[in-house]
Amino acid sequence: MKTCLVVDDSKVIRKVARHILETLDFQVREAGDGREALDSCLATPPDVILLDWNMPVMSGMDFLRALKDSGLPQRPKVVFCTTENGMAYIRAAIEAGADEYVMKPFDRETLESKLQIVGVA
Repeated sequence: MKTCLVVDDSKVIRKVARHILETLDFQVREAGDGREALDSCLATPPDVILLDWNMPVMSGMDFLRALKDSGLPQRPKVVFCTTENGMAYIRAAIEAGADEYVMKPFDRETLESKLQIVGVA
């Protein structure tokens, strides 16, 4: 079973994402900020990370940089999930190591297509 770490400071978004991912046969873990997510990844790397941009403690961008520097032998795929839709944001996320980008709010179809693009669905 594929694993996904949902990283978002909104409990509602985490719950919605968990529901969608579980219908796609993913085992889901959650983190409320980038620091919690990094600790979770270092303990047990997931196959894919659904990552929010704006979070307290450690932002999505800071998390991506820390993940890149962590030396994990197999880096999880990362799908940035946010309300920021400017091309500059998208480019910055991809340059920082994100594999794909999905806009909030998203539905099952949209998320499934993004997961297929990164090769985990």
